Amino acid sequence: MRVLATLLLTAAFLNAQPGKEAAMKADLLGQVDAMKKQTQVMVDSVFSFGELGFQEIETSKYLTGILEKEGFTIERGVAGIPTAWVATWGKGKPVISLGSDIDCIPQASQKPGVGYHEAQIDGAPGHGEGHNSGVPLNITAALAVKKIMEREHLQGTLKLWPGVAEEQLGSKAYLVRAGIFKDVDVVLFTHVASEFGVSWGGGSGTGMVSVEYQFKGESAHSAGAPWRGKSALDAVELMDIGWNFRREHLRLAQRSHYVITNGGDQPNVVPQTASVWYYFRELDYTHVIDLWKIGDNMAKAATLMTDTTYTSRLLGSAWAGHFNKPIAEAMYENIKKVGLPVWSDDDQALAKALQKELKVPVKGLPMKVEDIHVPKTPDANGEVIPTNSGSDDIGDISWVVPTVTLRYPANIPGGPGHNWANAIAMATPIAHKGSLAGAKVQALTMLDMLLHPELVTKAWEYFNDVQTKEVKYKSFLRDGDQPALWLNKKIMDEHRPAMRKLYYDSAKFDTYLEQLGIKYPVMR
Repeated sequence: MRVLATLLLTAAFLNAQPGKEAAMKADLLGQVDAMKKQTQVMVDSVFSFGELGFQEIETSKYLTGILEKEGFTIERGVAGIPTAWVATWGKGKPVISLGSDIDCIPQASQKPGVGYHEAQIDGAPGHGEGHNSGVPLNITAALAVKKIMEREHLQGTLKLWPGVAEEQLGSKAYLVRAGIFKDVDVVLFTHVASEFGVSWGGGSGTGMVSVEYQFKGESAHSAGAPWRGKSALDAVELMDIGWNFRREHLRLAQRSHYVITNGGDQPNVVPQTASVWYYFRELDYTHVIDLWKIGDNMAKAATLMTDTTYTSRLLGSAWAGHFNKPIAEAMYENIKKVGLPVWSDDDQALAKALQKELKVPVKGLPMKVEDIHVPKTPDANGEVIPTNSGSDDIGDISWVVPTVTLRYPANIPGGPGHNWANAIAMATPIAHKGSLAGAKVQALTMLDMLLHPELVTKAWEYFNDVQTKEVKYKSFLRDGDQPALWLNKKIMDEHRPAMRKLYYDSAKFDTYLEQLGIKYPVMR
């Protein structure tokens, strides 16, 4: 009752002073602008760490250190994941949760600001999607809102957290299982993009399970006594052949792909062990489970053909997301208010040079805000086939608490995704400006919820009466499943010593471009 009374008093206060809210929002935007330098340093620093999923050690240490100095309470190692954390400040309702991913892409090392492929370290990982910018954006927004809350004595709780190992869909289902969102009112997620936008409803991606099949046979001399061997690699290859024939008879909505993670030791030894890692993607829980069952049957059939055995383990999972209409609409109004950054001639020149390099339409950076994305009309089967068939484990969170994803313009249009080309902009003025613009929208949307409790109420009405009226969340995780913490460790152990020499030193250099000696922009 005390919380409700406080919220009602806040609403009454604003109604009595109609100019007060506008003044607070103008001040809030000024607070974000005042952190322009801090935002740039955070974006550049995380870019320089370039850490793969579950190995985001330096990234998490750096970001939690900033939040701790700003008065946030840090809970580290949440959900049994060493690089996962939750930072909390404030008290009472509403509880606003801010999330974004922090992991990077294998073999995507790239010199920022250079409009063609030039790795910093050959074969090393890098931020070839742009996950270095999202949590810095959220920190900027949260610190700005925190100042307004302290000055105006506004009640509410801010929580920040990172998406660990998003590229493996490896953590958010475990955060849900650990109860991280049980008291949260709204989740405002952010994801790097080349445009400024937000959407509501479903149909923007697929659900997914990530499963590794491990086969075991019997070794033998490949030339001397091959008949005595039972090849685990044969089982892997037969499973893959079977799956590729089966694709013809799967629904058009599915996406599936695999890599052989262990192909044996050496050619003159019949492989005793071999393994293959599959991603099974579909529109919803039931159809993802169907693909998983087919995969299990393929694996079993492969063992029957090779007289081997198999085990499997779940490495990650994600529900297809469904995003909240009232909050998305409120956020879109703030996107229109903030507008796109003012791109310089150098920004546009780099964007066009890269697009020419990639042989895609040369359009430069966006010049107008997109319309809000709304759900597409279902087909004859009552389904919406997404144009983007990728997956993001924010989907799991979207089914337990009202959630939206802000797409902010920090990257260059036309990149292939998960590639060196998508790293070029991510420690340049393009990323700095886009992240600052996103922080303004995030901060304004947070303030909307603090000042207008009815927005949170409407969000939950949509969540309960529309989104989850007929569909209820059931995790893909089984009781014994645990986070795949070993993933990417070998790669990072190999490259980290060389990468460490290139960490951004903001005490000595104004920007990471300056530290690297890059005169922005560099073009052919």
